[in-house]
Amino acid sequence: MDEIRILGIYVMDRIKEAGKTQQVLSRYSDIINTRLGFHEVTEQTCSRFGMIVLELEGDKSSRDEIESALNDIEGIRVKHMKFTI
Repeated sequence: MDEIRILGIYVMDRIKEAGKTQQVLSRYSDIINTRLGFHEVTEQTCSRFGMIVLELEGDKSSRDEIESALNDIEGIRVKHMKFTI
């Protein structure tokens, strides 16, 4: 592997976008090494926005594909970090 790529995903409306986001994550599950998701929860409400952090492995083209597929989903924002090794 030539790099480690970390994706930060901000889901603006979990109720609306969770299904599409999960489909992409499932399709590329073989390159997701670590997945961390969180959202604010109180006794009264469950937040509509959420964050997901992914650590990706695999070849560069697969990492590019998942990032592109996630960017195509309206209602989420994707940022990335790359560490060359």
